[in-house]
Amino acid sequence: MADAAMIPDEVHLVGSIGLDSVDDVFKTVGRTLGKRLKRVPDGEPGPRRLWISFQYPLLLASPFLRPDPGGAARKNSGFRLLTLAEGVAPSEVRFGELGYAREARASYLDFCAARERGDLPKHVRFQVCLPTPMAVIRGFCTGNNIDAIERAYEKAMLREVETLCRAIPHRDLCLQWDVCYEMIGWDGQPQDFFPPVTVSKNEMTGHFRRICAGVPADVELGFHLCYGDFGAKHAIEPKDAGKLVEISNVLAKEIAHAIAYIHMPVPLARSDEAYFKPLADLKLSPGTKLYLGVVHAADGAEGTRKRIAAAGKYAAGFGIATECGMARQRTPELVRKLLDIHAACAHEPAR
Repeated sequence: MADAAMIPDEVHLVGSIGLDSVDDVFKTVGRTLGKRLKRVPDGEPGPRRLWISFQYPLLLASPFLRPDPGGAARKNSGFRLLTLAEGVAPSEVRFGELGYAREARASYLDFCAARERGDLPKHVRFQVCLPTPMAVIRGFCTGNNIDAIERAYEKAMLREVETLCRAIPHRDLCLQWDVCYEMIGWDGQPQDFFPPVTVSKNEMTGHFRRICAGVPADVELGFHLCYGDFGAKHAIEPKDAGKLVEISNVLAKEIAHAIAYIHMPVPLARSDEAYFKPLADLKLSPGTKLYLGVVHAADGAEGTRKRIAAAGKYAAGFGIATECGMARQRTPELVRKLLDIHAACAHEPAR
């Protein structure tokens, strides 16, 4: 029998869930995971299912952008990269609503109804997951003026955050930044998930500071560190948790807002101690929870427990999660299997 001290009692849902509706997400995860949950996303249904692909039509419709005349496209999706439209000055670029706040306000009504019905625990927060502006623009745009396009988009995303925080009670709200472009760039391995990463670590750090500065102190703030998830597979695999620890320590040091949690992926094949050993160097604040993406459908509860045991040699008190979202190329049946593995490997606290 596993040591009781090694059994987690918290579960984190990364974002996309792959069920058919927001109501189905809240009912299913609430009834399966109960008090293991501290916060719940709406599952990112419909156009948000494929992460930043939700933003491509908005960028394509912008009068300030046009498809790259050189014909450059993203290798994984085939989306044609965009660049500054002819005759547009970089200072003219601006974006209006991005859609995230509007989607969240609708889902929050469903969240409140689910909580009132008893499908969700009373203490749980509503989790809104946002891609970093750097990921959206560096993922879909190119050209010499990409910095100006990114600055304009960042302003629009910060307005989305402001709108969210005005519309949803702070006691109920958690904002999560999905950190993928920066994580892959920070790692430095060759990849073709994003166009070539040319942003320095110092520029990434400044970007993190800016996007977190406007989050009110009583709104929870978390980070999902991501190595990509196109076709339910990482763009690159981390060699170990070292780069994840490195960027987490930078966030802990540089972000003025209290960080409620940081989520780190764990590849399916890594139940060896070597992967988790860098966690010994993690320097999070006492109030920051670590969630590890140890849950995989391929080897179920048995494999998950092996990864929990290996991680427990170097980190204490962590919660569990999948390595990324549960939507891409995953059926509702597989989603429910993953949720059941979470329930089997984390006990439900009495509180």
